[in-house]
Amino acid sequence: MRDVSTSLGMTRGLLEDHRTLCVVAALIVLLFALANLPWQVDDYDQAKQAFTSFEMVKEGHWFYQHTPHERVATKPPLVGWISAALFTLTRSWEIAWRLPSLLAALALAVVLLRAASCAYGSIAALVAFGAFGLNLLSPRLATLVRTDMPLAFVIFLIGLLIWQKIRAESDWKLRDQVYVFVLLTAAMLIKGPIVYAFLLPGIALFAWRSLKGHAWPGWWPWVGSLAIFLVWVAGGIRFQPGFYQEVVMREFVGRFGETIHRPQPLLFYCLHLLHKFSPWSVLIIAIALVDLRSRNWRLRSAWCEMSPEIFWLLCWSIGGLIAMSLIPSKRVDRIFPVIPPLCLLLAAQIGAGRSSLNANAARWRSYLAVALLFAILFTGGYTSWRILTSYRDHRDALAVFGRNIRHQADAHRWRYEVVSAKDEGLLLYLQKTHFIEPQRAVVEWNGGSLDALVASTEKATVLMPRLRDAVLSESKEPQARDYVLITR
Repeated sequence: MRDVSTSLGMTRGLLEDHRTLCVVAALIVLLFALANLPWQVDDYDQAKQAFTSFEMVKEGHWFYQHTPHERVATKPPLVGWISAALFTLTRSWEIAWRLPSLLAALALAVVLLRAASCAYGSIAALVAFGAFGLNLLSPRLATLVRTDMPLAFVIFLIGLLIWQKIRAESDWKLRDQVYVFVLLTAAMLIKGPIVYAFLLPGIALFAWRSLKGHAWPGWWPWVGSLAIFLVWVAGGIRFQPGFYQEVVMREFVGRFGETIHRPQPLLFYCLHLLHKFSPWSVLIIAIALVDLRSRNWRLRSAWCEMSPEIFWLLCWSIGGLIAMSLIPSKRVDRIFPVIPPLCLLLAAQIGAGRSSLNANAARWRSYLAVALLFAILFTGGYTSWRILTSYRDHRDALAVFGRNIRHQADAHRWRYEVVSAKDEGLLLYLQKTHFIEPQRAVVEWNGGSLDALVASTEKATVLMPRLRDAVLSESKEPQARDYVLITR
């Protein structure tokens, strides 16, 4: 019996020890920084996002950009502006492309930790912090060249402000409304009106049930931010050929149909969250079931006694999940903004002082320690496996191929171009803003304007007989053998 008490006491000490938080924080930072190694932009539409800032710097297209294949870029430009600014400071495109997501991830983790600590105590804060950093989605998105992490950070700040207002039972002042307006405008310029799907359903659910506090900051922040976004849309329709079809009809309206984008089942996000947010998804459900059991399964009792702040966290999380699930077009990373409020909800469950948890507080702390340890092993092991297999399979081979060609071009002072190819990232690896069509490549080569060409092996076989004094050099990178270098 003494051994059991000693063990439970050690568990409590471990969770409350500041060194445990430092170890978890160091591990999370390490996972965030390394999870996507070796860096490349060949998947998850990274090349499209990276090309926006590249085009801004190289061609001065600050408001409307294109994809590498010269279609209209579908995302608003805010993250591209940030990457362009970072490039002027660092002179490294890899850092400029990935730092916005990494900084957003780290800032979100710190804000979440502080909010949970102030409201629910150190143990609940540690668990919420671990839940955010130790799952299969956060490390993956932390340095991915996409807009998901910055969007999640901005949405979390808005939801957190609403949570603070509900906790304090305070009215919305003009300063708070301006804060919401700025954040909503940032979200609109990151990814458009999708921010509504993560916040408005939860606000509506909360207003329907709650008698204390209100989550509505007023109309003008929502209308004002939408107006700014619509000005950007109107400018694109007016000045950019193809903008209406690509952005309005295909990217936005097409998400609600089942013909343009690939539709997924209604429970797609629920099942993926249960898996990719493990073990925390299981822990949230388990704590809720234990609480219900302590009430003899009286759901009405739990509903009536739930505090407004916890009810807001539930509305915020579930509302966003329901709204996104109703949209036919789905992809796992799009549901990520639901995870931070779920982490804060988990902290609230732990720190709420439910009688069922207090009665077995020491045992529950041991369960939390086990969940934390499992998450460290599961997330750390999975991330390590991904990194090792990525290097083993040479997933950055095309990036290495492009870097080698740039070095050769600099050393020999080659004038070179890239013949149109399917891989969008090839332009970025070779730091070119446009592909060149095969016919034009032949004309410029034979006219002496080019010293080297990069082409796919398929197009090279057609080009070689038409190029005077051309020599073919195949790539030594296993995954880049689809491309060749043609020199004189």
